[in-house]
Amino acid sequence: MTTIALTLIGKPGCHLCEDARDTVNQVAAEYADRANITVEELSILDDPELHARHWEEIPVLLVNGKQHTYWRVDPTRLRQALQAAL
Repeated sequence: MTTIALTLIGKPGCHLCEDARDTVNQVAAEYADRANITVEELSILDDPELHARHWEEIPVLLVNGKQHTYWRVDPTRLRQALQAAL
């Protein structure tokens, strides 16, 4: 089974980050029978480098370490990315 790593970069109290988390978890659950999907959350408040790089763009979603999107996670576009990673 293919492993796909999703990394959500945000910060506590960010409403867009909460929306992104919900979308990522929903779409990841749809692929649970086809892939081993891991979801990791990182906070820009815990890492000065992440803060410097992404503070204006959060939430940021990485798929297998590569930036997929920022600000809003579109479920259709995320499904396409997961399908391509399979």
